[in-house]
Amino acid sequence: MNFRAESLRKHAEWKGKIEVVPRVEVDSREKLSLAYTPGVAEPCMAIHEDVDKSFELTRRWNTVPVITDGTAVLGLGDIGPEAGMPVMEGKCALFKAFGDVDAYPLCIHSKDTDEIIRAIELFAGSFGGINLEDISAPRCFEIERRLKEDLDIPVFHDDQHGTAIVTAAALLNALKLAGKKIEEIRVVVNGAGAAGIAISKFLMAFGVQDMTVCDRAGILGEGDTQFNPAQQELAKITNRRKLTGTLADAMKGADVLVGVSGPNCITKDMVRSMAEKPILFTCANPVPEIPPQDAKEAGAYIVGTGSSEYPNQINNVLVFPGLFRGALDVRATTVNAEMMMAASRGIAACVTEDELRPDYILPYAYDMRAHESVAAAVRKAAIETGVAQKTIDQEEEQ
Repeated sequence: MNFRAESLRKHAEWKGKIEVVPRVEVDSREKLSLAYTPGVAEPCMAIHEDVDKSFELTRRWNTVPVITDGTAVLGLGDIGPEAGMPVMEGKCALFKAFGDVDAYPLCIHSKDTDEIIRAIELFAGSFGGINLEDISAPRCFEIERRLKEDLDIPVFHDDQHGTAIVTAAALLNALKLAGKKIEEIRVVVNGAGAAGIAISKFLMAFGVQDMTVCDRAGILGEGDTQFNPAQQELAKITNRRKLTGTLADAMKGADVLVGVSGPNCITKDMVRSMAEKPILFTCANPVPEIPPQDAKEAGAYIVGTGSSEYPNQINNVLVFPGLFRGALDVRATTVNAEMMMAASRGIAACVTEDELRPDYILPYAYDMRAHESVAAAVRKAAIETGVAQKTIDQEEEQ
């Protein structure tokens, strides 16, 4: 199937991928009076007296906006907020299908960091959490940081942390097959944008000690002023062997390559230069850093991509529905590192020892076990780390 042509045809047919459906009937005088005036005045006044009642008396508890400014949409770049709407609608559909979370696309017509933050702060009282999407680096770092400081609901930039969580899950299972320990491997991340920086830091939190990061200009090195501030900060904690040069130089002897960069930037010779049983996660979309078949022919032991056309799709759809489901269920005030690491382990655990093989290291995106596992792991971690405002009893958990 030509997915691009068929998708365009289907979008014209669908005329949108989500809709609003009422949860109450208003087909009689009594029902209308309960759902709307005069009866609705009572919940209004209850919330006026205690704003936290908005989580009990409205759909706020289960509602998340998917917010973009359209500056980093998929691999398409800065195409504008309206052009980003199909992606945001698709994400909202996945939120509902896999997490039963009500999500709505909000595309902001501004590239001003302060304006975007202020807009989100002003409407945050309508939502139980905030999902940031497709906002270009480095602005996305400040937007997320300030919102997490200012709001008492979960704020999650999926391009950063969703990608990092699913990458870590894939790595945990790949290392089981390769018989390698995470603290002993050499990892190279190619691409030092939002995803690459988040992945690097997250894998180091999981135990990776030898991490090298590359961007278009080559290997990130401490003190190199050609890189932006976020990249310079990352350089302070990576590349402990003081490597210089290009991606090809970084990949020599590496156990793992994580690509979140661009198409066809890795050659067979670069794969051949890696350590025994090399693991490649080449996640550039829509075209990976090296065709999977070429990587396998060059000796790659495990290959994952960001595409559903190939085995081992490394896609954050395995993350955000379950993560928000878990966070919303316990009214978490934030998404912390412990919750994200729990999500990674929850995804990885969905592939049993008997199922695990080089072409199956992650559950499929439509495997509901994965989303339920992530939600349960996130709920537990939120409660254990003290950021949950309510608990889930055993009956609700089931």
